[in-house]
Amino acid sequence: MSGLIRFGVSLDEALLKKFDVYIKENKYQSRSEALRDLIRKDLIKKEWTSGENVTGIINIVYTHGIRALMAKLTDIQHKNHHLIISTQHIHLTHDDCLEVIIAKGSSVRIINLAAELKSLKGVKYGDLSMAGSVKSSKNHKGERR
Repeated sequence: MSGLIRFGVSLDEALLKKFDVYIKENKYQSRSEALRDLIRKDLIKKEWTSGENVTGIINIVYTHGIRALMAKLTDIQHKNHHLIISTQHIHLTHDDCLEVIIAKGSSVRIINLAAELKSLKGVKYGDLSMAGSVKSSKNHKGERR
């Protein structure tokens, strides 16, 4: 963190009590830590709705025995190879598999990719976890870090 700044926050007592319960349930060490995390989460949501380049994790659980499902999953991933950084295939049971797909690119394209994968017949569960934006690896002077 660069330059820690302290500031005061005024909250209704009932809201503060709820916030303290949230902090305890989520095992935060302090109110500041919880507040920073909530701010980051909200900023990430904004990045995803503004069409920025982002990273995301698509999780799908599916039955591998469904006819042609594996081929469809593979075709969709190959069609979107420019978005996909990595995939991992996990055998959960004799019948069920978990596929973890890490994607980077336009938020709209990643959302569409997740929707296409989740909607296939035989996919039991699908979820998209939104991570932050993809920033340039150059500093403010244009030099590589």
